[in-house]
Amino acid sequence: MSIDADAQRDTGLTEAEVAQLRAEGKSNDVPARASRSVRDIVRGNVFTRINAILGVLLIIVLSTGSVIDGMFGLLIVANSGIGIIQEIRAKRTLDRLAIVGQNKPQVRREGVSKQIPPDEVVLGDVVELGPGDQIVVDGEVIETASLEIDESLLTGEADTVHKLEAAQVLSGSFVVSGSGAYRATKVGRDAYAAKLAEEASKFTLVKSELRSGIDKILKFITYLMIPAGALIIYNQLFSSGQALRPALNGMVAALVPMVPEGLVLMTSIAFAVGVIRLGQRQCLVQELPAIEGLARVDVVCADKTGTLTENGMRLSELVLIDQPDSGSATAALASLARDDPRPNASVQAVGEAYPDAPGWTQTAVAPFSSAKKWSGLSYGEHGNWLLGAPDVLLDASSDIARRAEDAGSHGLRVLLLASSDRSVDHPEAPGVVTPRALVILEQKVREDARETLDYFASQHVEVKVISGDNAVSVGAVAGSLGLPGGNAPIDARDLPEDSDRLADAVAGSTTFGRVRPDQKRAMVGALQSRGHTVAMTGDGVNDVLALKDADIGVSMGSGSAATRAVAQIVLLDNKFATLPYVVGEGRRVIGNIERVSNLFLTKTVYSVLLAFLIGLSGVLSQIFHFEPIPYPFLPRHVTIAAWFTIGIPAFVLSLAPNNERARSGFVSRVMRLAVPSGLIVGSCTFISYLLVYAGPNASETQVTQASTTALITLIMIALWVLAVVARPYNWWKILLLAGSVGGYLLLFAIPFCRTFFKLDPSNVGATTSALVIGGIGIVLVEVAHRFGSALRNRQYKT
Repeated sequence: MSIDADAQRDTGLTEAEVAQLRAEGKSNDVPARASRSVRDIVRGNVFTRINAILGVLLIIVLSTGSVIDGMFGLLIVANSGIGIIQEIRAKRTLDRLAIVGQNKPQVRREGVSKQIPPDEVVLGDVVELGPGDQIVVDGEVIETASLEIDESLLTGEADTVHKLEAAQVLSGSFVVSGSGAYRATKVGRDAYAAKLAEEASKFTLVKSELRSGIDKILKFITYLMIPAGALIIYNQLFSSGQALRPALNGMVAALVPMVPEGLVLMTSIAFAVGVIRLGQRQCLVQELPAIEGLARVDVVCADKTGTLTENGMRLSELVLIDQPDSGSATAALASLARDDPRPNASVQAVGEAYPDAPGWTQTAVAPFSSAKKWSGLSYGEHGNWLLGAPDVLLDASSDIARRAEDAGSHGLRVLLLASSDRSVDHPEAPGVVTPRALVILEQKVREDARETLDYFASQHVEVKVISGDNAVSVGAVAGSLGLPGGNAPIDARDLPEDSDRLADAVAGSTTFGRVRPDQKRAMVGALQSRGHTVAMTGDGVNDVLALKDADIGVSMGSGSAATRAVAQIVLLDNKFATLPYVVGEGRRVIGNIERVSNLFLTKTVYSVLLAFLIGLSGVLSQIFHFEPIPYPFLPRHVTIAAWFTIGIPAFVLSLAPNNERARSGFVSRVMRLAVPSGLIVGSCTFISYLLVYAGPNASETQVTQASTTALITLIMIALWVLAVVARPYNWWKILLLAGSVGGYLLLFAIPFCRTFFKLDPSNVGATTSALVIGGIGIVLVEVAHRFGSALRNRQYKT
């Protein structure tokens, strides 16, 4: 299909041409990067290493004809089913929110400009650009008004690039200042950003200590299982002299509990439920581990406008300077507002106050940028007009600058309307500036701002206000909200360039004004250099670099397309007050995963220890010629042992409230409780079994009583581990513990359950020894926990 480019320069494509191009497959059909298909989700949850291990063990048990002992096979169904359901729910939530928060480019068709989804852009479309817009497809510039593009997300080069007509623009870059339009020359997978995405991983995730920690633990467990499994297989099949069926059942019973089958499942559920809960608050999580990152945040850097104050403004007062009447000033303001193709909130407020423009013809334009802090238009014989920051355009010691600062000290936003002696696009602009009027704007402080700041203070999270506005104005707003240090704002133009001195200055203050985009980025890096985990919130194009470098970038839904593209989290409701819920959800997810990890890994440790001890007895029996000891449990025993000590409690605890800030060292903290607890459970269970084991010639009743004795000891100590993990207590945790104890009492009390699960606590002497050894184990677990807690607290203080 041939399209006349010159004819389409102003009006864009026709609907017929668009339909034909779409039919030819020349549309921007790049799939969403963060979405897994349902097929991938099912495959990812079914074909796992843990399911494979359990599946092999299930086949072995079923081959012996013992269907009851294969109950652990239900874990495969549960692991897969629950994981699939929760992840699909999370996917649907993310997909729905992604559509709401989607960057919709402004496309010109048949002379009419309209917003469309990015996948509806076709080859040859004319896409209009303004400050903050992200370029969605590659193209060639056909219109430009001081158009400056930042390509740092693609090239790493932070300097902006001035684009003239016929210049190439690449998808993934964004507009810093100016306006223009470009014609799409490459769409879909041919576009530059799409090619980069294909070369990289489909899912680019933030760093996750939790994910890497669990992977490390699983790898360690795999290494332990190999020798332990070999020993138990040797003992059960060759040394113990048992028949094949009981030998295989004992081998499976030893190997099944070594697998932390619920750990990965509970982690997936916790993340998925976190995504769904945040989605209900109109919070789009673009990268799942961002939930974990927020749990570790100890510094939140926030802008003033749109964060502490509402986005909208209104003109409060126009203060004329050395003018007998307001005619020329109001005419200039009306013209500046009318001729700005993408007015920001300040210019919109001016336009609402002065809607009747005089009809001047512009001859030159200088778009606003965060670096220079002013914008301007030249109108030939009507003069060169500037609108910007008084403390930038004027001598700070002048009377007008002092008047502006006084107004700003009351939390007002002040702009200077001025005229210049040269065209605004002159290389030496603004030249000689003549002040004409102070434009005083009111910003409404958000009703929930103080409550939000109080929450972060209570959670020991520092809030630092980093704004491009006048420092005095920023300090007035921050101070009125009770932010510590808000009344002593720092002007970023006075900040040192040296990284160490900058880190000291940023760490020692909370409120900063007149901050340039490159300084925002440097300040985030300075805080990170001092060991802080930094979340950066923003909505403007000047926030992009800092958002990209922060540990967690948070964008407002109404923010520029560029900020939404680089942020890990988008607050679609544009409320800073939503952030505490996001942080709280992150803490809940991470804290609860750590809790349940303690339970699953304790089970793994005591299972490996029991397997080693039993297997070692088989090896030593061959050397010293004594009867080997068979594994004490049937697969059904290890299944019920996990019901109320791990399975149900872990599910409840993984979804419970938890406000403790996440800290680094996940693996060491978990192992500090799980290893000693597991060693105590395994040792006490083995001793309890040895005391009542009646030898290879024991009757079936004696074998059942010995297994029951060991099981009672194991359950007692494992329940206490659960009690330790559940601290601090509240009513529902006490109910959970009571229900777990009650569940086991019913299993041992109901005759049908005793028969079905082969339990026999009727031997008073054996049961008494089980209770005594279990009590000793409880004391040892408590001592180990208190010692570990004291050691951890000492490390935190240091």
